[in-house]
Amino acid sequence: MNAREPACAAAGSDAAVPAAGDEPATAAVRPALTPAQADALRSFCSRAWDERIVPELKRYIEVPAKSPMFDAEWRTHGHLDHVVRAAAAWVESRKVTALKLEVVRLEGRTPVIVFEVPATRPGSTGTVLMYGHLDKQPEFTGWRNDLGPWTPKLDDQGLLYGRGGADDGYAVYAAITAIEALDAQGIERPRIVGLIESCEESGSFDLPAYLDALKPRLGDVQLVVCLDSGAGNYDQLWLTTSLRGMVSGVLKVEVLTEGVHSGDASGLVPSSFRILRQLLDRLEDSGTGRLLPEAFHCEVPAERVAQARAAAATIGDAVWRRFPWACGADGGASLPTTTDPVQALLNRTWRPTLAVTGVDGVPALGNAGNVLRPYTAFKLSLRLPPLVNGHEASIKLKALLEDNAPYNARVTFHPDGRAGALGATGWNAPSLAPWLETALDGASRAQYGAPLGYIGQGGTIPLMSMLAQGFPRAQMMVCGVLGPKSNAHGPNEFLHVPYAKRLTAAVSQAVAACP
Repeated sequence: MNAREPACAAAGSDAAVPAAGDEPATAAVRPALTPAQADALRSFCSRAWDERIVPELKRYIEVPAKSPMFDAEWRTHGHLDHVVRAAAAWVESRKVTALKLEVVRLEGRTPVIVFEVPATRPGSTGTVLMYGHLDKQPEFTGWRNDLGPWTPKLDDQGLLYGRGGADDGYAVYAAITAIEALDAQGIERPRIVGLIESCEESGSFDLPAYLDALKPRLGDVQLVVCLDSGAGNYDQLWLTTSLRGMVSGVLKVEVLTEGVHSGDASGLVPSSFRILRQLLDRLEDSGTGRLLPEAFHCEVPAERVAQARAAAATIGDAVWRRFPWACGADGGASLPTTTDPVQALLNRTWRPTLAVTGVDGVPALGNAGNVLRPYTAFKLSLRLPPLVNGHEASIKLKALLEDNAPYNARVTFHPDGRAGALGATGWNAPSLAPWLETALDGASRAQYGAPLGYIGQGGTIPLMSMLAQGFPRAQMMVCGVLGPKSNAHGPNEFLHVPYAKRLTAAVSQAVAACP
């Protein structure tokens, strides 16, 4: 079984559509870059990061440009508009030959940056689409005393701390630098279009409208370069092979219209928290963490299992030791759900899991009087396997939680998203075309001195499933800088600048190889 033959229901497919890995019979394999050219790309990108990108990213980190889901007043606050304008101005300042840039604003939606650079390769008709985003997750707590979400700090190891730099404000700057590096060396390349959005951390609910509006400008997309993913280590180039989907939303249980004396009511009025626990027992085995409904599972393709084994051989126990365990996993005190590196990789990429990411209706400990609370609300984050449809899963989850409520309590589950687009569907990469596999491995060896690694990611990038449907023949280079301990979304998030420099050069090499 390969990546194009899912073992469970996924988004609709058409057998008449050519497989994503198929190449036109006329496609010409580009000659590999010489070692001198690869070195020149790396030198160019390294200087660009030191001189231009890091200073700009420091300014970007200072702006609390939170995604619309976390800042309902984003229009009034103007932070998203600020970082979009700043990034657009930086791109235009680079004066890439014949570059065209536009900040596109559809009514009522977050803005996107679109830039176009014509091909320098004679006869080239295809397009490389480069993607990133500029919106951020909220601050979160627990930052080191010398750090903060909106306070950039570059340490002596080249780690740039602050919210959003690695996830993934760097993308637009790296994309333009990768283009500049090729042009500076006189290396021919195809046409390139950049699409930088500002709604990704909210599930990209604005993006489908922009893809519809911009599709005529995108052209014949042959390669998608997405710079919003992660890495298994900082020693080689890592290609993302899959992304999980997600259903998030608020589960609320109401039993009273107002709080009452706990001594007077307990024993008669059921606790909203206890009812909520019963509802979660429908969804999850609390002893193992396994999701109970089979509709939220799918079979893992054999190719992905084999790749997980190969990645586990490289990463080893670091796949679980890299987390900041409270009882010190490095010393063996804390244990994960499994210490088998292969199963650990599959658990975080191909198996559904539930997390409670927020709570409402519960006072802080200092204000917790003897009151039986009227309601409890949890923010749920349900990660789905790549082949499970996110919209359908959100509907099933809502019915599972709301039907036949214990004690006839008022139970509501409001999934995030908009009508017709609840939940986010994951993504399983198409089979890799020979030219791209060769190019990426060559880029990893040239820029890192190590072969290409393959790894699934537990996060969600809604764009990828959208592009897979809109451009079924396109090859996908999904990669990023979120390696061990980079901690996107949490405290002390950092961007590994030395890794990012080499990644930018590797992107240049892959773009140059596009047939």
